[in-house]
Amino acid sequence: MKVLVIGSGLGGLLSAAWLSRAGHEVDVFERLPITGGRFTNIDYKGFKLSTGALHMIPHGPAGPLGTLLKDVGANVKIVRADPMAMIRVPKEQNSADYTHGFHDITFHDFRKLFSPLNRIKLAILITTTRILPPKNGSMAQWCSRNLKGDWALRIADSFCGWALSLKAEDVPATEVFEIIENMYRYSGSGIPVGGCKAVIDALTDVIISNGGKIHISTEVTHITIENKKAVGIVADGKEYHGSLVISDIGHLETSRLYDVNALAIDAERYLASIRTLRPSAGVKICLSSNEPLIGHAGVLLTPYARRVNGINEVTNVDPSLAPSGKHLTMAHQCVQWEKLGKLQEEIDLGLTDLSEIFAGREYEVLLVQSYSGEWPVNRSSSGTDLTNRTPIEGLYIVGDGAKGKGGIEVDGIALGVRNAMNDILNSGKESID
Repeated sequence: MKVLVIGSGLGGLLSAAWLSRAGHEVDVFERLPITGGRFTNIDYKGFKLSTGALHMIPHGPAGPLGTLLKDVGANVKIVRADPMAMIRVPKEQNSADYTHGFHDITFHDFRKLFSPLNRIKLAILITTTRILPPKNGSMAQWCSRNLKGDWALRIADSFCGWALSLKAEDVPATEVFEIIENMYRYSGSGIPVGGCKAVIDALTDVIISNGGKIHISTEVTHITIENKKAVGIVADGKEYHGSLVISDIGHLETSRLYDVNALAIDAERYLASIRTLRPSAGVKICLSSNEPLIGHAGVLLTPYARRVNGINEVTNVDPSLAPSGKHLTMAHQCVQWEKLGKLQEEIDLGLTDLSEIFAGREYEVLLVQSYSGEWPVNRSSSGTDLTNRTPIEGLYIVGDGAKGKGGIEVDGIALGVRNAMNDILNSGKESID
């Protein structure tokens, strides 16, 4: 089978690696001069900064991405973060920020900040929702409906902002509880040694070693449809034919590459649904320091910050991501859709947060990176992902526009790729499970 892959982001390369390893002829087309998209490294002042996603894999070596990398034969070392996460809380009980000091608690101890009654309710709720998850409403609505006080919403906002680049009010409660279920299933985060680029390089090696081709600086401008089936693409004016097209650029952008009149009449619902998809947006602030600012490789959640949702410091596991004697710390904050027009204000609030979170510590702001529009955090915000299928036979979507249910960031991409591969290969009586 000849497979044409549009985009060399993580989803495209995972798909290409799997299919090439399964014996199929694969060509990958990437409009940029580099592979990896928002999951690779850029060199800046001797630091290995990530182009998008942080140098973390949410569920570590045993999660969906770690497992899929092993399945395709990609040689990547993923070190489990310990602790998984810490939470920074104000030293003064009734304080709403960190200006009067703070202390850190483990993620598993977040229940201790609830009242005795809420702790009992939470224990019951966690058990019952694992059996009967909520069917409607946002995570914020679930918190306000079930738990008194603002702690539940603060921790939900911090976690959703860090993991999904969304406020709790913008995430369906059912999606959050599926994410929690995956945390039980796979455990916490891990650091890929060498950063994001180590994953991309390993996948590239798998593809090329299995006879696949990767065309960089080559933009796909058209998907050829015949009899409602994808049969090829046009890239830089040249036609390529294949029996399968996989797109890593999301449902909406993919639909702009073909004539929608070639679709069946009943595909109008699909076209309407993809027009409503809202990419999630965020800001990442990269810091340099001579001494560790956090001191561990897990996530530091910051529920009392104005904007910053969480921070990590990967050089505690992989010193090679920074110059000798330096540490790389990265803070992430979600940007709500209505505040995208005031991006500099959002960045300034994040910088103010960091001055309080690391009060009395010396650090340098290396780079501020923002993600929105055509370079978002996720092309489909979590909880709104569509399936990997399209109304066109032989055309599939992978990547952050079609994540698997309950998938956090790159692990969600891996879940979506596994779903797509099973769908594709099951037609030939093969399975990647």
